[in-house]
Amino acid sequence: MTGTTAGATAGAALVTGARTALELVRAPAALTVLGDTLAGAAASGRPATAGRRARLALASTCLYWAGMALNDYADREVDAEERPHRPVPSGRISPRAALAAATALTGAGLAAAAADGRDSLAVAVPLAATVWAYDLSLKNTPYGPAAMAAARGLDVLMGAGARGARHALAPAALLAGHTYAVTAVSRKETLGSGASLPAAALAATGTVGLLAAALTPATARRAHRAASTALLGGYVLAAGSAQLTATVRPDATRLRRAVGAGIHAMIPLQAALAVRGGSVRAALPLLAAYPLAKRLSRKVSPT
Repeated sequence: MTGTTAGATAGAALVTGARTALELVRAPAALTVLGDTLAGAAASGRPATAGRRARLALASTCLYWAGMALNDYADREVDAEERPHRPVPSGRISPRAALAAATALTGAGLAAAAADGRDSLAVAVPLAATVWAYDLSLKNTPYGPAAMAAARGLDVLMGAGARGARHALAPAALLAGHTYAVTAVSRKETLGSGASLPAAALAATGTVGLLAAALTPATARRAHRAASTALLGGYVLAAGSAQLTATVRPDATRLRRAVGAGIHAMIPLQAALAVRGGSVRAALPLLAAYPLAKRLSRKVSPT
């Protein structure tokens, strides 16, 4: 009986530890980065085989999770006041363990990029450096949103590889612009702000949608243009509706919702950009990931 009880206790502790680790890295939010490299690969014309998609997805996911763990390590004192429920300030994970997780995940992300080839690794290295620079020194400076936007843009370019990066600059810039707007709002999500901040994010969403539509090649198939337009409409609706609500009443709760909606809206934007690049097949799993990401965010917040 004692052995059974001890086994059950150990099992419960293991489950609790796994849940805490998933919360530390905002695990479900990684679904919002999988489309970055697909959009980049589609824009560059570089074939994205199933194996390559898997390697790039693993690299993006590990580097994203590394950034989340590092964020909680760097913000442990602020979170003790503003988010005491988070794993580090609540004592469920030590700062040293969070830093170790960030380091290990960064190594895993670079290894996955290296497995895809030197071309991908050449972009993954500055991407990892940007993630660490953002969390450890740039986040709370005026350069914070730009650093986060740069990381997202580099993630897109990793899909194209260093040699094909110039062909993927447009989708990288569009996703970076969206990221800049979402990051700027996130800096006020615990305190609230004036209406001008979410209004600016709403304007950015509309601009990104219009630019993405304008960049769709005239030579693209009619079905591709129609699909891309529909996806861009979904993107604007997904991000813009929450931003509009926050503009009307910019309190902390509505700003957090606008940030969450903005993070999830990256998925239809990525899908639209992949279709724009002629890769309809790559867009299909992203469409399946969108409702899943939203549903899982109710259990683990993406912010």
